Amino acid sequence: MKIKICGITTKEDAMNCVEMGVDALGFNFFAGSSRYLSPTKAQEICQVLPPFVSIVGVFVNSNVQEINDISAHCNLDYVQLHGDETPEFCSKLNLKIIKALRVQNETDLHCMESYQGLVTSLLLDAKCESAYGGTGKIFDWAIALRAKQSGLPVILSGGLNRENIEAAIKFVNPYGVDICSGVEKSPGIKDFNKLERLVSLIRNTKV
Repeated sequence: MKIKICGITTKEDAMNCVEMGVDALGFNFFAGSSRYLSPTKAQEICQVLPPFVSIVGVFVNSNVQEINDISAHCNLDYVQLHGDETPEFCSKLNLKIIKALRVQNETDLHCMESYQGLVTSLLLDAKCESAYGGTGKIFDWAIALRAKQSGLPVILSGGLNRENIEAAIKFVNPYGVDICSGVEKSPGIKDFNKLERLVSLIRNTKV
């Protein structure tokens, strides 16, 4: 089970994640987010990370030039498109893409097959009209089972925490999980104890 911790804003949190064996770290480049981090500060963190930890940049409706520039500056391994980016838009990026879909019901998956061959995976998050993610809300995990039929790896997100992570993994058996608010003291600041407990739970959950 791959683990991504999103909304990293400090070197301390990044290195704590690394020491716990987290697979990927997410840096939010959407200025409208409470977890926004400037490319300069993100690059300072990224340059001290050891190898074999994936660096993911989160973007929301950015243009191609901005995504390319930040990806090069921070040496991103993946870009996570969390807005309304179309398959046509994805085809313009010569980068590894994680496409986030905000879902409320199965009709929100109508476009998923059109991303085949353009993205590495689908990340499913709860739909919220007032935010593009990081809301701490969950959605009906049966939708994730339907998304797995696309053939693309599915990353489960949306309100995952120590109370529900085992049930989520056993029900969906996703390729990976994306955790943000479930391990925070406040937006962008991680709680070491929550992080440690949650990573341990994920690693020890049997599907």
